[in-house]
Amino acid sequence: MPRRNNHRSRRPSAPASQSSVRIIGGEWRGRKLDFPEIEGLRPTPDRVRETLFNWLQAYIPGARCLDLFSGSGALGLEALSRGAASVTFVDQAPEVINQLRSNLNTLKVQNAELIGSSVPSWLEQRSTNEEVRYDLVFMDPPFRKGMAGPVCALLEQRQLLADEALIYIETEVELQLDQLPGNWQLYREKQAGQVAYRLFMRQPGEQNLD
Repeated sequence: MPRRNNHRSRRPSAPASQSSVRIIGGEWRGRKLDFPEIEGLRPTPDRVRETLFNWLQAYIPGARCLDLFSGSGALGLEALSRGAASVTFVDQAPEVINQLRSNLNTLKVQNAELIGSSVPSWLEQRSTNEEVRYDLVFMDPPFRKGMAGPVCALLEQRQLLADEALIYIETEVELQLDQLPGNWQLYREKQAGQVAYRLFMRQPGEQNLD
């Protein structure tokens, strides 16, 4: 008589729930792409992205882009759809990187790089001798974690920005960005509900902090 197995089988952990984000312009306009529903991940709303990419329309074609805290990848994917030369996505969540890889494969993207790392750690490890200088940076850090200022400082310290790079920063509305590099000039800003979004233009010259 066969022995009965009295050990309960372990149930595999449930995968993260999925939501989708829609590309709103360019080659992939209207395409919906999945992203994992994990804590703190909140894609930039369509209305905000539409405003942002209206601001950026003259700068996107041929731009080398960096998408920090990339999450759903909505900003970097939108840039690729509109003709960016390349996008480097950086996020520490494995679920995010795996889904971004799947989405990039679905779209047959060849000009994107995926970095699975915390943003500060990746920036701190970058050499100032790297040849890549980014023309456009997207930054949507977790709210109320105090990460925006230090990350902006690292971008300058590691010399990762082109002379007249544009830097987009999305934050909680109450955050005062008063410790940015002194050679960053506010170009555009707006508010949507509890979100403030700002676009800065880097002025070439001395890399100083206020």
